Amino acid sequence: MNLTKTLRNQGYDLIEGPVRNHKLLQLWLKKPFNDVQLYYSHINHAFTSDAEMNEIENTALNITSSTKDEYNFNIGVSLLEEILNSIGLGSFEISAKISSGKKVSISYDNSITKEVPIGEIQDYLATSDFKHPNRTLLQNANKRNILVISGTLLAKNLVVEIETDFSLEADLVTSLNESADGKLDFSMNGESKLKMVSIGTNYFPVAVKADRIDFDMGHFNNTNLVTDNRRFF
Repeated sequence: MNLTKTLRNQGYDLIEGPVRNHKLLQLWLKKPFNDVQLYYSHINHAFTSDAEMNEIENTALNITSSTKDEYNFNIGVSLLEEILNSIGLGSFEISAKISSGKKVSISYDNSITKEVPIGEIQDYLATSDFKHPNRTLLQNANKRNILVISGTLLAKNLVVEIETDFSLEADLVTSLNESADGKLDFSMNGESKLKMVSIGTNYFPVAVKADRIDFDMGHFNNTNLVTDNRRFF
């Protein structure tokens, strides 16, 4: 199963950038032609409302390592090193240890999906006021520049399979594990396939679902899912 397609069918996009601090009900700012950036660490830092919002777990979207994306070798290694950097393992450069191969598959395991029902977010915004007078916030709301994170997919393990163009030797695997210093586990998965699993106890964000907040002249209109067809994170 294709990881990116599976997630997008559920309104989620994989996080690609180096920032990986995404949490439910954060507000992010996405102006035209600009990168998305964190705006408020929680929606109630910008808005106030008596409506309640509840965090739930979406068990239908929890993914396993059987759902993966496959890439040609150099693209896959480049993406892998970016992901390793974003989860605090940037000092381990796989390209310095394996310089050639055929393809790379990237997946995640031990995942959970947390969401806030969009209806509850809409009820909150429909009955809300700004927490403080704020002309810039009003302008961004009216221009539909504000995104709210309504779902996060988190995982404990990054799982990678690298298909090399040479026969693997036990000495190479031993060397990789020594260099990984207990943060990554390498094993042979066939004569020319190397498997890598990140070792950790904490969950890290893998993908997010975001909704654009639609205001018109200071009045809340609606929210619009943005991560089902365009990449923002």
